[in-house]
This record gives sequence, C-alpha cells and structure tokens, in this order.
Amino acid sequence: MKKVFLLVTCGAILLACNNEKNQSETSSAADTTAKSTVDLPYKAAYSSSWSNDVSDADLKTVLMLYKDWADNNMTGLASAMADTVEIDMASGDHMKKSNADLMKMWTTNRDSLSSVKIDMAGWNKMYSTDKKDAFIVTWYDETDTYKNGKVDSASYHDINQMKNGKISWYAQYKRPKK
Repeated sequence: MKKVFLLVTCGAILLACNNEKNQSETSSAADTTAKSTVDLPYKAAYSSSWSNDVSDADLKTVLMLYKDWADNNMTGLASAMADTVEIDMASGDHMKKSNADLMKMWTTNRDSLSSVKIDMAGWNKMYSTDKKDAFIVTWYDETDTYKNGKVDSASYHDINQMKNGKISWYAQYKRPKK
C-alpha cells in the first residue's frame, strides 16, 4: 500500500512539473503570436500603438474637470482647459474656441441647471507612442436637473486630449437614458 501511495505521489509531482512546462511553452507561443504581424482588415488612420504612459496628474486634471462641472466651479473648469480648445460635441457640432469663449458658452449652459450628478463608471489613460499624444477617456452617467424642474440623464463617453497638463481637444459621445 505504501508503494502504491508513493507511486501515485511521484506521478502527481511529475504531472505537475510537466504542466508547468506546458503552460510556459503555451505562454511563450502566445507571446510570440501577439508580437507577430496579423493581416487585419483595416489600418488605423491615427495610431494603433498605445500604452498607458499618461501621468496621474493629467488624470486628476480630467477627473477634476467633471467634479468642477458638477459643483458649478467654472474657475476650476477653466483652469483645466488649454488657451484654445477644439471640441467635438455629442450633437455633431465641431468648434475651436478660446478658453474665455468656451467658459462663456459653458457658463450659460451650466446656469440653466440647478444640479448635476455624475457617476463615473471608469477611465483609461492612453498614450500614442508613435504620435506622442496623451488622452484620457472616460465613461460616466450624468443626471442634469434644470431650474424649470426638467430632469435629463444620459451615458457619456468622452475623449480628453492632454497637452502640457491642459485639455486641448475634447470629444463627447452621448446615449440618452430612457
């Protein structure tokens, strides 16, 4: 009985060692495959070379932008934006505005609201290694309560391009909630 137990134990040890070797061989094969060139049906027009090498300070700037909007802190909002900002709005409008003109537009919009609630679902720091551009993308739900009592809520996906610690381009995508 002791010999059978010893044989089973030795067999289990050999199988365990063999599995580790197979797993590392599989991992090596997967790593090689990931690095190989795959014939894809599209080529990225902007970049397909990304890392998450974006500073935490830039991330904080972007997240504070949303908090400042919710808190109606337009001074804080203005400090996050570059001197000139390009914007692609969820409505399809594209504009390039000075920081001052952008704040006038956003102040008018924010003044129509009695409250803003933002539930941040997530974010991702993205750095284009070939273009040398930093982006922070966000996903969140926003509930706006207007001064007339109307409530509007939607899910958003925003792209914030960072240059020198400021947002220089902003794109917004919106899905209204029902």
